[in-house]
Amino acid sequence: MHSDPAAPSPPAQEPPARHRFGQGRRRLIADYVKAQGSATVEELAACFGVSTVTVRADLNALAAGGWLERTHGGALMAQDADAPSVPPFAQRVGHRHAEKVRIAALAARMIGDGDTVLLDSGTTTVELARQIRHLPLRALTVVSNAIDVAAELADVAHVRVVMPGGVLQALSRSLVGPGAEAALARIRADLCFLGADGFDTVAGITTSDPLEARLNQCMLGAAERRIALVDASKLGRRNLARIAPLSALSCLVTDTGAPAPIVTACREAGLDVQLA
Repeated sequence: MHSDPAAPSPPAQEPPARHRFGQGRRRLIADYVKAQGSATVEELAACFGVSTVTVRADLNALAAGGWLERTHGGALMAQDADAPSVPPFAQRVGHRHAEKVRIAALAARMIGDGDTVLLDSGTTTVELARQIRHLPLRALTVVSNAIDVAAELADVAHVRVVMPGGVLQALSRSLVGPGAEAALARIRADLCFLGADGFDTVAGITTSDPLEARLNQCMLGAAERRIALVDASKLGRRNLARIAPLSALSCLVTDTGAPAPIVTACREAGLDVQLA
């Protein structure tokens, strides 16, 4: 008497879509915290478009797996994690320093007495703050989300420094988030000087951080003249988050190493390009 053959085992079930998406989001959250050094629950909820309840659950799961360290209100990069993929501010200061100084010196000549000036975070805008220290002005207001810009100008008698508040980003040493955006919505400025991680004639001006991009958009919207300060190494590059198209800018200040085809394309598009 023959026994019936064993029934084949059912095929493995695909994990539910929600689970797969959740796992992908958690990997992105872990990468974000690693790159920034830290993040708050509210910051992550805004960045990934989910509720704070979902973010807390994700952070708890990631902390249990050793991917990050949970804190009250957010998370920190795990102590044994590899170096962040985005170089910290201190490492970026020396890169193409001479070019950044020339760009900043040219930009400083655009500033007039009594102006209100917006400066975003970045190594080139810090160089501009150093140039501002020595301008022969009676009065100037500088609005910036950058800790290093504010520190550079804090003791300058003719400069009033305004910071918008917000959440501190560890790597960029800047303030971002809804609080900073709301503060900038109440400000009108004569000039906005903006750095970037990428500048492309099609993609426009871009950065690696979506929260920084949103804040930069608020800065551009608050200013009459909008000047991008971008050294030649960033030209032709695109990054994760788009800040604005070329048409939103009044001027590009770059260095003499800028590729001629990019300079020509910008000028043909009606953008004023100045070479330092």
